[in-house]
Amino acid sequence: MSADLSLQAEPRSLPSAPPRRRRLDRKYVPLLVTVTLFCAMAALGSVMYTGFFSAQVFLNLLIDNAFLCIVAVGMTFVIVSGGIDLSVGSVVALTTMVSAALVQQQHWSPGVVIPLVLCMGAAFGAVMGLLIERFRLQPFLVTLAGMFLARGLCYLISIDSISISNPFYSAVSQLRFPVWADASLSVGAVIALAMVAIGTWAAHYTQFGRTVYAIGGNEQSAVLMGLPVRSTLVGVYAFSGFCSALGGVVFTFYMLSGYGLHAVGMELDAIAAVVIGGTLLSGGVGYVFGSLFGVLMLGIIQTLIMFDGTLSSWWTRIAIGALLLVFCLLQRAFERKRT
Repeated sequence: MSADLSLQAEPRSLPSAPPRRRRLDRKYVPLLVTVTLFCAMAALGSVMYTGFFSAQVFLNLLIDNAFLCIVAVGMTFVIVSGGIDLSVGSVVALTTMVSAALVQQQHWSPGVVIPLVLCMGAAFGAVMGLLIERFRLQPFLVTLAGMFLARGLCYLISIDSISISNPFYSAVSQLRFPVWADASLSVGAVIALAMVAIGTWAAHYTQFGRTVYAIGGNEQSAVLMGLPVRSTLVGVYAFSGFCSALGGVVFTFYMLSGYGLHAVGMELDAIAAVVIGGTLLSGGVGYVFGSLFGVLMLGIIQTLIMFDGTLSSWWTRIAIGALLLVFCLLQRAFERKRT
């Protein structure tokens, strides 16, 4: 009898629960789609066209779009915060015009001109951010006014293109950094990669970046949490202006000229690259690294059309428009699941 009681007293072992499978966070889906699509297009080009699969072809995607990549870094912070900046292309053009006028016509030193135009771009963005934050104006309208203002200032300087023959600008435009065998990167491409690294660090490892994400998620909640919302909004647009001016400096190295018609429509390309890179237009979700792939996506579409040789260059815009529409629909589906 005691033996039976001892058997009944032993606890029964419960079946172990099956291990939980880690699911991919939905906020990474747009970025994953962008990277996958880029790899697929690269593979398609390598199969279809001779010479496409080479290190220099892929590095040229960054070399030819370095200025756009820098502008897209600043635009990422603006869109993550729930805003928009339509002035970036005009600030790039204004930077090229001021640089060309001072260096070529006034014979100023590039060591003075480059820091000056960078401060000018940051100040221009800070003023727009101050107007948006202080008077609660719509970012679309404020930056649209900034776009017209900066573009108009270009034509006050000169209505014609100003070529730059300064030895420093010529040397920088020709300088290349070897990467692999005969493949190399330009100075502008190296600056673009550095800005991507700095932007990624600032977005994810600083108080400023965390506040930007909080503002984009819910500005009122960010205020109640005691975060510095006002100064951060001004800082976001100041940083975007700085990136636009830096993009203008790189564009000056690329074109060796200043012109009021430079970078026409670049604001739309930057927005498209940021959205394709996985940043939500509603704010709160986005990645600087994704914007890099968004820029490379625009570049590889143009490269594929160039290698084909039979399609008009306007097919680039058609393909980008279709791709942007797909990503907008993807974002809409993501937002529905999110709510």
